[in-house]
Amino acid sequence: MQETELKLELSRSGAGSLLKKNPFGSSPTILQQRSIYFDTPGWDLSKRGLSLRIRQSGNERIQTVRAGDGAEVGSFTREQWERPVAGDTPILDDPQIRDLLAGAGPKVAPLFEVHVKRHRWNVMDGDATIEVALDLGKVVAADREAPLCEIELEKKAGPPTALYALARKVALITPAHLGVLSKAERGYRLLGSAPGAVKAASTPLTSKTSAATAFAHIAAACLRQFRLNETALAWPRDAEAVHQARVSLRRLRSLCSICKSLFDDSRFDHLREELTWLASEFGDARNIDVMIDRASSEALSSRLQDARDDAYAAVEASLSSVRARSLLIDAAEWISVRDWRTQSDEMLYEQSSRDFASGVFDKLWKKVAKGGNNLIDADDETRHKVRIAAKKLRYAAEFFEPLYQSKAEAKRHRRFIMVMEDLQDQLGGLNDLATAPDMLAGLELSDVAGAKDLFSAEDKAKFLVGAAEAHDAFVNTRRFWR
Repeated sequence: MQETELKLELSRSGAGSLLKKNPFGSSPTILQQRSIYFDTPGWDLSKRGLSLRIRQSGNERIQTVRAGDGAEVGSFTREQWERPVAGDTPILDDPQIRDLLAGAGPKVAPLFEVHVKRHRWNVMDGDATIEVALDLGKVVAADREAPLCEIELEKKAGPPTALYALARKVALITPAHLGVLSKAERGYRLLGSAPGAVKAASTPLTSKTSAATAFAHIAAACLRQFRLNETALAWPRDAEAVHQARVSLRRLRSLCSICKSLFDDSRFDHLREELTWLASEFGDARNIDVMIDRASSEALSSRLQDARDDAYAAVEASLSSVRARSLLIDAAEWISVRDWRTQSDEMLYEQSSRDFASGVFDKLWKKVAKGGNNLIDADDETRHKVRIAAKKLRYAAEFFEPLYQSKAEAKRHRRFIMVMEDLQDQLGGLNDLATAPDMLAGLELSDVAGAKDLFSAEDKAKFLVGAAEAHDAFVNTRRFWR
């Protein structure tokens, strides 16, 4: 059986407001639930993308095996297998799941528990039927525990757009953030170290993956990376989490740019503008972090630290805004529902993702090769354009890397990424030097001791030579897609 649900994260006070106003048309059914999650000591099931739990609700116990958590950001589309059990010991020889759990059986043991008070409604809206579950409780793992407050909207019938329409009704009552973690993932994270910055992860693709499906899955991964880093920012301010949140948005914008031939709906331009806005909100914080690392005087470092506090406060204000929360829900719907493909050439969408990627690589490679012919004598604007094109090419190479898995292709891909990283580092250094004077002027720090060291002519000369050499290496490196 397959289920599709949309998850939203709420505050405790927000859940209280939702229960008080109750927009779901009936009184809720209230259940106390205790779920035990099982895995091997080496987390073999988790590594296979599986979760195994026994959930007790009253006198009833249901064993559930799930596969495919988080295939689409916010909207969890998962295969699951359920059966009643008599106690808290899982039944692993059921014919439906025996092959899935092969080899794990003897080692499976309880890892963590989830305790919730669940408020449940069935909502009818036109052709749609949605089960709403508001869960208030905690995740418990060994001697650790973490609060849990989330609402799940599960589609029982009708179009998936109904989930997002209901999510927006919830968001009108209380701040609601797009949820990207299953309860199982919360438990595993609680067993590990404290949440921190999350780097981009590879998205599984195969030669059979269409261009449209590849876009949807990669875009969902970008949005998920952003939400995980946004969550990490709720902990002590983390420069790397700010950087990775910004990277995730830039990756998503680059993906939309290189895949724009797939889109045929009116919302794309609006979403692109909103993503540009949100990414820009991280700009000052990230740029100040970079300058702090390079500051050569105590006076400048101290003043930059003060400016950093203001910049981080501005980021937090933006993230807590209705505009940002709405953008994430809108983007998740746009990615998952795929209305963007309804009016265009079906053959384009069903094109092999590898063929599509090769066309993207050829176009961007030519742009970087031609634009960087004379980086030493070029002006700052020209170098900036080359930097943007190089960044898109590197992101594209990372997005579609799983499609190039032969030994020779993988070796060429690793070499290509190394060369691209060097080129980006050199061009990024030049961009930091070019933007530092305006940044310092805006912060009224131009005359502070050490300020001019952030954009010295000597540093620029080194970066220019380094960029030219990196560009030569790029041109002479064999292309992995050919």
